Amino acid sequence: MRSTVRLRILITCGVLVAAGVGGWQLLPSDDVRTDPISVGTTDEVTSLDPAGAYDAGSWAMYSNVFQSLLTFKPGSTTPVPDAAENCKFLGSGLTRYQCTLRDDLAFASGRKVTAEDVEYSFERMLRIKTDVGPQPLFPTLKNVVASGRTVTFNLSGRDATFPLKVATGAGSIVDKDQYPADTLRTGLAVDGSGPYVLKEYKPGESALLEPNPKYRGAITKSGGPVLVKYFGQSEDLAAAWKSQQVDVTHRQLPPSFLSTLESDGRTRLTEAESAEIRNLNFNVRPGSPMADKAVRQAVAAVIDRPEITTGAYKGTVEPLYSLIPQGFVGHSTAFYDLNPAPSAKKAAELLEEAGVRTPVAFTFGVRKDATYEAEAAEVKRQLEETGLFEVKVVVADWKNFQKGYARGAYDAYTVGWLPDFPDSDSFTAPLVGTRNTLHNGFSSKRIDALIASTQQFSDRSRATGDFREIQDEVADDVPLVPLWQKKDYVLSTEAVGGSQYLTDGTGIWRLWELDWI
Repeated sequence: MRSTVRLRILITCGVLVAAGVGGWQLLPSDDVRTDPISVGTTDEVTSLDPAGAYDAGSWAMYSNVFQSLLTFKPGSTTPVPDAAENCKFLGSGLTRYQCTLRDDLAFASGRKVTAEDVEYSFERMLRIKTDVGPQPLFPTLKNVVASGRTVTFNLSGRDATFPLKVATGAGSIVDKDQYPADTLRTGLAVDGSGPYVLKEYKPGESALLEPNPKYRGAITKSGGPVLVKYFGQSEDLAAAWKSQQVDVTHRQLPPSFLSTLESDGRTRLTEAESAEIRNLNFNVRPGSPMADKAVRQAVAAVIDRPEITTGAYKGTVEPLYSLIPQGFVGHSTAFYDLNPAPSAKKAAELLEEAGVRTPVAFTFGVRKDATYEAEAAEVKRQLEETGLFEVKVVVADWKNFQKGYARGAYDAYTVGWLPDFPDSDSFTAPLVGTRNTLHNGFSSKRIDALIASTQQFSDRSRATGDFREIQDEVADDVPLVPLWQKKDYVLSTEAVGGSQYLTDGTGIWRLWELDWI
């Protein structure tokens, strides 16, 4: 079921890549450059307030300008203390988690970071509950109590994954004197204690980050200045690379560009250990044709993943037949087991048995981007060729697209998903749990119970059976249809070192690892 075309790391002439040698081995230049390294991305920052965003672009920013109690070292899936001195579960119940805050922390403004700031940050995030905020990541969190330098998290049930969640952008610590308790902060200012300070920000255009001299935590390397450049579409990012406007690119270059990329004396492409997936999601609220399970099952019976992966994506992604991607505990092929081959006949039978009149007309929401629009066109073609569906594609920019699916404006919509933390739970609770981040109205008591069951095991392999049962339930109920998964790719010039550490699937964007060679 793997696609036949797969990208490999491109090695520039004269550059040696050796496992265990610690990265790219290049001799440093005699001249020390102090100008910012420019990093291009199509990921958009939707909010500078950590309580207001749950997307890759915003969290990439948060991991640089804010601190969490815990973080991940490059290549590790076990969180380590950052703003915290130490953290641990109290007792064996996995329902009380306590951290002791470092005593030498300060926000970039100079104000001391306190345990009360940590309590405030979590409580306001849960209280504000924005439509596209990160609060769904903490369904078991009842309250947070600060006392002295300790912070205690009280949970409603066993949750071995809680430390992993604390280490994400959702755990960003804000200055309680600068962020309102009940609403999101407006404006372009950021008050954090992370390794960088935001010196200048132009929404949708650029962000200038400079090292924060007051930072204390897990990061021992002092990064240099970085200028993040934001591009509306993947083709714009590719054009910027070709014209040498950026030194590093990360998310997303067009598949047509990646699939034909060749060494040209300045190109270094790193395949990062990540697991980005993309799903076709359904709005199951009353009033939508997708509220009918038979309609969703019929769509799942028709989708031809290889046509999508080799067409719109030029073989740079691989077909995905399960909620949890390959490489994660509990991965299965539940959707393939039910539909080993696309079948218009099976789809017609499902609709006829349910008494559904055809063709079923529905709206299909898509983020504005040539690749995503090509993907949507292929899905539309596959469905309409059966004569069973009429699909109206609605294209919107990222912010309006997010707001649209959150309020139920589309019957179906495609969304890419990066794991918040390196655990299978990052693909279950946020995507198919009740009050999930997709805001699609889906709820299943059985799936919720299975999700809770997976969270009780510190030894994650013991949750394998529950994860597989979750995927069986999802394949039958079809709140979404998995389409593909892929690796993460970082493109850099030969003048930049450290790009291989920029990302590794833990959700942290390590801009401080970049430096001039």
